[in-house]
Amino acid sequence: MILYEYPFNERIRTYLRLEHLFRRLTDLVSRETALDHHYALSTIFEVMDVGARADLKSDLLKDLEKQRQILNGFRGNPAISERALDGIVAQVENCFTGLTGVPGKAGNSLTENDWLMSIRSRVGIPGGTCEFDLPAYYAWQHQSGDTRRADLRRWCLTLAPLADSVALLLKMLRESGAPQKVMASGGQMQQNLPQGKTFQLLRLRLDEALGLIPEISGNRLKVSIRFMRQGNDDRLHPANEDCGFELTLCA
Repeated sequence: MILYEYPFNERIRTYLRLEHLFRRLTDLVSRETALDHHYALSTIFEVMDVGARADLKSDLLKDLEKQRQILNGFRGNPAISERALDGIVAQVENCFTGLTGVPGKAGNSLTENDWLMSIRSRVGIPGGTCEFDLPAYYAWQHQSGDTRRADLRRWCLTLAPLADSVALLLKMLRESGAPQKVMASGGQMQQNLPQGKTFQLLRLRLDEALGLIPEISGNRLKVSIRFMRQGNDDRLHPANEDCGFELTLCA
């Protein structure tokens, strides 16, 4: 099964992009080769670029505070385990405290590292990190994998509160939805969204054996899904057959 996700607002879109980058970063840092660690460093710079949004930190803190209030509203409910509730509230509070303690934007402290910033200024230039452009960086790439990995993890520490907050908020958002089986007639589906509830994320789970690719569009009122199939000409063509999939709307 392949899982596709579609955000209904810019805030969730940014969270998903950051989650994607942090997953890639974790994978690359754990590897051994200098090439993997080059792309790990490039990913750190991408996180800093995405995290440069002035309102990102305030959005995260507002969402964490909102979740804390919602969770505390469940106290005294006999259907809710107080122990489990205490655990998730503690996670929210830890993320809130960690994020509050980080000054400025994502990776702000890394901007004071002239060596890293010299690499950042050239990493977007085709071939801009050749040994004759950045000899110190070239020498770093020849150090042992353990040495490079230790440096990368040290640089990642400043991004950890952001990563933890995004991961927790997206986890809680995804768990808010209930999956349902849906059929797309003739390869298309349109659905009006229930009113009185603001949905933030659509999740679509599809059997990869079908060879279909969903094109999703939507807003707070309606969602539209059209299934496509990649042809031998490498272009996407409409799939006109009926197909079933799993749909989850998360508020």
